[in-house]
Amino acid sequence: MTQKCITGIYIAKISGGPMTGHQSVSLKAGKGIEGDRYFSSSGRSLSSYRGIPDFEVTLVESEVIHTFNKEYGFSFHESAFRRNLITTGVRLNELEGASFKVNGIELFGVRLCEPCASLQRRLAVKILPELNGKGGLRARVLGSGIVSVNDLVTD
Repeated sequence: MTQKCITGIYIAKISGGPMTGHQSVSLKAGKGIEGDRYFSSSGRSLSSYRGIPDFEVTLVESEVIHTFNKEYGFSFHESAFRRNLITTGVRLNELEGASFKVNGIELFGVRLCEPCASLQRRLAVKILPELNGKGGLRARVLGSGIVSVNDLVTD
Protein backbone atom coordinates (compact mmCIF):
# COMPACT_ATOMS: atom_id res chain seq x y z
CA MET A 1 0.00 0.00 0.00
CA THR A 2 1.33 3.41 -0.98
CA GLN A 3 1.85 5.90 1.80
CA LYS A 4 -0.40 8.98 1.58
CA CYS A 5 1.91 11.97 1.61
CA ILE A 6 2.98 15.32 0.18
CA THR A 7 5.67 14.93 -2.48
CA GLY A 8 5.92 18.51 -3.75
CA ILE A 9 5.17 22.06 -2.58
CA TYR A 10 4.87 25.05 -4.92
CA ILE A 11 3.84 28.67 -4.59
CA ALA A 12 3.71 31.71 -6.85
CA LYS A 13 4.25 35.09 -5.24
CA ILE A 14 1.97 36.88 -7.72
CA SER A 15 -0.93 35.83 -9.91
CA GLY A 16 0.46 34.36 -13.13
CA GLY A 17 3.98 34.36 -11.68
CA PRO A 18 6.38 31.43 -11.77
CA MET A 19 5.80 28.53 -9.40
CA THR A 20 8.73 27.96 -7.04
CA GLY A 21 9.38 24.73 -5.17
CA HIS A 22 9.82 24.55 -1.41
CA GLN A 23 10.72 21.87 1.12
CA SER A 24 8.29 23.37 3.65
CA VAL A 25 5.77 26.20 3.93
CA SER A 26 3.75 27.83 6.67
CA LEU A 27 -0.03 27.40 6.57
CA LYS A 28 -2.22 29.93 8.35
CA ALA A 29 -5.83 29.18 9.24
CA GLY A 30 -8.26 31.10 7.03
CA LYS A 31 -5.46 32.53 4.86
CA GLY A 32 -3.53 29.77 3.10
CA ILE A 33 0.21 29.45 2.44
CA GLU A 34 2.39 32.34 3.56
CA GLY A 35 4.02 33.90 0.51
CA ASP A 36 1.58 32.45 -2.01
CA ARG A 37 -0.46 34.59 -4.39
CA TYR A 38 -3.70 33.56 -2.71
CA PHE A 39 -2.59 34.32 0.85
CA SER A 40 -4.61 37.01 2.65
CA SER A 41 -5.87 39.76 0.36
CA SER A 42 -3.63 39.06 -2.65
CA GLY A 43 -4.67 37.15 -5.74
CA ARG A 44 -8.10 35.55 -5.54
CA SER A 45 -8.00 34.53 -1.88
CA LEU A 46 -11.30 36.27 -1.29
CA SER A 47 -13.02 33.90 -3.73
CA SER A 48 -15.56 31.57 -2.25
CA TYR A 49 -17.75 28.67 -3.23
CA ARG A 50 -21.11 28.56 -1.49
CA GLY A 51 -19.73 31.00 1.07
CA ILE A 52 -16.60 28.95 1.84
CA PRO A 53 -13.16 30.34 0.83
CA ASP A 54 -11.82 28.04 -1.88
CA PHE A 55 -8.44 29.42 -2.92
CA GLU A 56 -6.44 28.95 0.29
CA VAL A 57 -4.63 25.79 -0.88
CA THR A 58 -4.81 23.68 -4.03
CA LEU A 59 -3.72 20.06 -4.32
CA VAL A 60 -3.19 17.62 -7.19
CA GLU A 61 -2.31 13.93 -7.36
CA SER A 62 1.18 13.10 -8.66
CA GLU A 63 -0.35 10.00 -10.23
CA VAL A 64 -2.61 12.17 -12.43
CA ILE A 65 0.36 14.20 -13.67
CA HIS A 66 2.42 11.06 -14.34
CA THR A 67 -0.44 9.36 -16.22
CA PHE A 68 -1.19 12.49 -18.27
CA ASN A 69 2.47 12.84 -19.28
CA LYS A 70 2.79 9.14 -20.11
CA GLU A 71 -0.46 8.76 -22.06
CA TYR A 72 0.07 11.89 -24.17
CA GLY A 73 3.86 11.83 -24.53
CA PHE A 74 4.54 14.96 -22.45
CA SER A 75 7.14 15.65 -19.78
CA PHE A 76 5.57 18.50 -17.84
CA HIS A 77 7.05 19.15 -14.42
CA GLU A 78 4.52 18.89 -11.61
CA SER A 79 4.81 22.63 -10.95
CA ALA A 80 3.41 23.31 -14.44
CA PHE A 81 -0.02 22.29 -13.17
CA ARG A 82 0.01 25.30 -10.78
CA ARG A 83 -1.20 23.51 -7.66
CA ASN A 84 0.34 24.13 -4.23
CA LEU A 85 0.59 20.63 -2.82
CA ILE A 86 1.42 17.52 -4.83
CA THR A 87 0.19 14.31 -3.23
CA THR A 88 0.98 10.64 -3.65
CA GLY A 89 -1.40 7.86 -2.66
CA VAL A 90 -4.28 10.26 -1.95
CA ARG A 91 -7.58 10.15 -3.84
CA LEU A 92 -8.35 13.84 -3.73
CA ASN A 93 -11.83 13.57 -5.27
CA GLU A 94 -12.87 11.57 -2.22
CA LEU A 95 -11.90 14.52 0.02
CA GLU A 96 -14.36 16.95 -1.58
CA GLY A 97 -16.66 18.06 1.25
CA ALA A 98 -14.49 16.35 3.87
CA SER A 99 -11.91 17.30 6.48
CA PHE A 100 -8.41 15.82 6.32
CA LYS A 101 -5.01 16.57 7.80
CA VAL A 102 -1.53 17.23 6.48
CA ASN A 103 1.09 16.92 9.22
CA GLY A 104 -1.76 17.22 11.72
CA ILE A 105 -3.00 20.52 10.24
CA GLU A 106 -6.70 20.33 9.43
CA LEU A 107 -7.88 21.20 5.93
CA PHE A 108 -11.34 21.02 4.37
CA GLY A 109 -11.84 19.94 0.75
CA VAL A 110 -14.15 22.66 -0.59
CA ARG A 111 -14.48 21.56 -4.22
CA LEU A 112 -12.66 19.99 -7.12
CA CYS A 113 -10.05 22.22 -8.77
CA GLU A 114 -10.89 21.63 -12.39
CA PRO A 115 -8.32 22.49 -15.06
CA CYS A 116 -9.10 25.75 -16.80
CA ALA A 117 -8.56 27.37 -20.18
CA SER A 118 -5.78 29.47 -18.63
CA LEU A 119 -3.81 26.35 -17.72
CA GLN A 120 -4.41 24.95 -21.19
CA ARG A 121 -3.01 28.15 -22.73
CA ARG A 122 0.04 28.02 -20.42
CA LEU A 123 0.83 24.42 -21.29
CA ALA A 124 -0.01 24.98 -24.97
CA VAL A 125 -1.47 21.48 -25.24
CA LYS A 126 -4.96 20.05 -25.05
CA ILE A 127 -5.79 19.27 -21.41
CA LEU A 128 -9.56 19.59 -21.68
CA PRO A 129 -11.48 17.30 -21.40
CA GLU A 130 -8.63 14.85 -20.62
CA LEU A 131 -8.10 16.25 -17.10
CA ASN A 132 -11.74 16.98 -16.22
CA GLY A 133 -12.43 15.49 -12.81
CA LYS A 134 -8.69 14.99 -12.26
CA GLY A 135 -7.42 18.55 -11.79
CA GLY A 136 -7.12 18.38 -8.03
CA LEU A 137 -8.84 19.87 -5.01
CA ARG A 138 -9.34 23.35 -3.57
CA ALA A 139 -9.07 23.31 0.20
CA ARG A 140 -9.66 25.63 3.11
CA VAL A 141 -6.99 25.83 5.83
CA LEU A 142 -8.57 25.27 9.25
CA GLY A 143 -5.38 25.06 11.34
CA SER A 144 -1.93 26.63 11.31
CA GLY A 145 1.51 25.06 11.14
CA ILE A 146 4.31 23.90 8.88
CA VAL A 147 3.80 21.50 5.97
CA SER A 148 6.84 19.78 4.50
CA VAL A 149 7.62 17.40 1.67
CA ASN A 150 7.03 13.81 2.88
CA ASP A 151 4.41 14.86 5.45
CA LEU A 152 1.56 12.40 5.81
CA VAL A 153 -2.00 13.06 4.65
CA THR A 154 -4.57 11.53 7.02
CA ASP A 155 -8.34 11.48 7.49
